[in-house]
Amino acid sequence: MAAIVEVKDVNMNFYTLEGELQVLYDLNFSLEEGKILALLGPSGCGKSTMLNILSGLLKPTSGQVRIDGKLGYMFQRDHLLEWRTIMDNITIGLEIQKKLNEEARQKIESLLKTYGLWDFRNRYPRELSGGMRQRVALIRTLSVDPDILLLDEAFSALDYQTRLLVSDDIYKIIKNEKKTTILVTHDISEAISMADFVLVLSKRPATIKGIHNINLTIEEEKTPLSARKAPEFKDYFNALWKELDIYED
Repeated sequence: MAAIVEVKDVNMNFYTLEGELQVLYDLNFSLEEGKILALLGPSGCGKSTMLNILSGLLKPTSGQVRIDGKLGYMFQRDHLLEWRTIMDNITIGLEIQKKLNEEARQKIESLLKTYGLWDFRNRYPRELSGGMRQRVALIRTLSVDPDILLLDEAFSALDYQTRLLVSDDIYKIIKNEKKTTILVTHDISEAISMADFVLVLSKRPATIKGIHNINLTIEEEKTPLSARKAPEFKDYFNALWKELDIYED
């Protein structure tokens, strides 16, 4: 299957008053349609910078990025507007693009019904739990019908228990909607449980230390929660922890 995302020889430098800062060095990877890739690395290594390059918000210093499709970007915070209802928050992107027609509205209504938010469509964000707000944020991203989702530590603002439950919800939505996804995280367990592939980045300037194909033996339907029960889970965790080498000088 042809790659829907391709990154070739990407380097990224920033220029400050103190001089040139190299953030990414010679990154190469690709991703096939319908797969989930986790970018895993220590804090400050350049994971979000890579995501911003993929989204077009940043232009790499050198190298090429090919994206075969439309992107949707989900940030760390849900960025819901407190004065707009849930339905109005979801439609805001289409309103700005002047693409909010009857077909688009029917698609949004279908997503709300499928993922348990229909009864909350006229509520305000402050009336929802953190997990529900994240589901709303994802549906808002899906409303513009992207081919590829970029998730920038989308669960990091949640407490641990909520984070586990929400990652299950988000995973099911991604798989049901058949979206190619790139997930940025520094949580090893999250990367293993959600992704088909885990790309490990070094400290800055970030290089690729390894790309791991995640194959787990799961008797039930795969979700991030059920994935943690797989016998191979601890082996992947130990291998990734060692490769991250967080404490190296």
